[in-house]
Amino acid sequence: MMLERNCREVKVREVRFLGTWDEPSDFVELTLENPGWEAYLPGQFAMLRAKHWGLELPWGRPFSISRVDAESVTFLIQVVGRGTSRLARLRQDEVVIIWGPLGNGFSAPAGTPTLLLAGGMGIAPFRGYIESHPSPEFLHLFFAHRAALDFYPYLVMAEKVRAEAVQEHSTDDLPEIIARIETAMDGYAGGLVLACGPTPFLRTVQAHALKKNIRAELSLEKTMACGVGACLGCVCKDGQGRNVQVCSRGPVFPAADVQI
Repeated sequence: MMLERNCREVKVREVRFLGTWDEPSDFVELTLENPGWEAYLPGQFAMLRAKHWGLELPWGRPFSISRVDAESVTFLIQVVGRGTSRLARLRQDEVVIIWGPLGNGFSAPAGTPTLLLAGGMGIAPFRGYIESHPSPEFLHLFFAHRAALDFYPYLVMAEKVRAEAVQEHSTDDLPEIIARIETAMDGYAGGLVLACGPTPFLRTVQAHALKKNIRAELSLEKTMACGVGACLGCVCKDGQGRNVQVCSRGPVFPAADVQI
């Protein structure tokens, strides 16, 4: 089966789960065999659906691609519903249907000071971004999170780039976290800011980027069913108020070009 998107073939593949089953937690690193991808852009995503799911779960689930190597593709998953719960319970060699890589990715200009702003599960695409970047010495990761730090791949990323993390214990912490995000962004007025995380996090980044005329790109989270622009389930407004599909026109948008 092939789906046409932006004049490119999106191939639907069946791949094996390469991990070993353990007692599932709310945070799972899901490793699948590489479906034949020769390349991808950090920031792109894929749709996943376990082959054994019944008709009560007809749609795939979208996930940011965390990293890719010759043998495998890795996703960071947080259990939030029936689909993610079942993916977290996959056993070794069970079959998953995957289509991707989908959408566009983050810019990665060499030699450009770049701030990576990750909120919670928004850290996922930045692992592959850091590993593949032509100038990792120019990167700075700022990670805001609620769950314990060891649920995320932060430490392995912090070994490669300058990084800092701040935990939100309660809503009382938000003003300080927002202030730290804005201060960090001010240091990259002549560079690039990339952000991925929940919508309130992205709104904070967008507002400050537009206020200070900072070049920024935002990766949006939206509910998706097809991932290729056909179902119109992920529509948002662009900078001129026109409807655009996040899956095919995004998920990464320049901060000035999207309403969130």
